[in-house]
Amino acid sequence: MAWRVVVFFALVMLGGCGADYGVDQNGKLVKARQLDDQWLVVNYWADWCGPCRTEVPQLNALAEQMKGKGVAVVGVNFDGLHGDELKKAVQELGITFTVLADDPAPRFDLPQNDALPITYIIDAKGKVREQLVGEQTAAGISEKLAKLKSS
Repeated sequence: MAWRVVVFFALVMLGGCGADYGVDQNGKLVKARQLDDQWLVVNYWADWCGPCRTEVPQLNALAEQMKGKGVAVVGVNFDGLHGDELKKAVQELGITFTVLADDPAPRFDLPQNDALPITYIIDAKGKVREQLVGEQTAAGISEKLAKLKSS
């Protein structure tokens, strides 16, 4: 009987490990099934970062272009904003793609970085394939994705 209790608690604990991604800018849960098993473009931004601001329309366009193609664009606020502060910053910058309130860096073993903007391309198996420092374009990221997917 005691082993059943141990097994039950082990399954409960393991079931929560690395599962969902937390909430987005609207407080909505981002489930693992929404992002896992596809390529991710993870962009770190801040509202005080000029290049981040000018990059947003490019990332919005990329997110639209990649819908249904096995690629998701997600943002992460560099300053760790949450709740209403995050929502306000997202609206102010005009971000239309998903912004994660919780930093996924531990999940993908991303390095600590002080440069902004910074974008990571992560493959469908969760492996970091590219680190792009500085302002990016939709065309540039699309080209990198195509090369990485074909290699």
